[in-house]
Amino acid sequence: MVAVDREHLRLVSEEDSSKRRQILDGARKVFMDLGFDGASMGEIARAAAVSKGTLYVYFADKCALFEAILEQEALQHGQVAFNFDPARDVETTLKDFGSAYLHLLCRPGGGSAIRTVMAIAERMPDVGRRYYARVLDKTVNRLAEYLKAHVACGDLNIDDCDLAASQFMELCKASLFLPFIFQAAPSPSEERMTEVIDSATRMFLAAYRVK
Repeated sequence: MVAVDREHLRLVSEEDSSKRRQILDGARKVFMDLGFDGASMGEIARAAAVSKGTLYVYFADKCALFEAILEQEALQHGQVAFNFDPARDVETTLKDFGSAYLHLLCRPGGGSAIRTVMAIAERMPDVGRRYYARVLDKTVNRLAEYLKAHVACGDLNIDDCDLAASQFMELCKASLFLPFIFQAAPSPSEERMTEVIDSATRMFLAAYRVK
């Protein structure tokens, strides 16, 4: 009897998770197409192919839905395997990180959450702060810790590793991210990303590598 109850609970949990993913997928599309202000719970229910009643079982309002989408975004960022092993040489690590970071930022559909956060951050600053802390600042900190290890062993000469980490990330995005995020250009090609990352790495090492 206990085994049957556990199996039933497992099936219910899987169905619940599947329904929640279905709702979030629908909501993501609506937010991407209509923006936060244009989205409504009715539109989201239609896009997710669920009733409004079912939608409200899972999420109290569209703010809660949007927060859940941002949480997914944070998890996706956290799952990207940036290799910051201090034993790796700096040039290889920077190039590998730049490639993984750009693929994450500029993946098809990947800019929708950032666009929506940018649009609502001024009047919903808590949402903007949470997104920055969970997604962007965490990546800066991870790179900065790697740079500090190579300052300590004499490979790099950097006074402010947090600033240097941010500088490198901005160099990697140069000419690629803003056109993509504002939908002025599609996701950049592999060749173009490689060109920009190589250039960013050369500039960074020219400034900070110990001669």
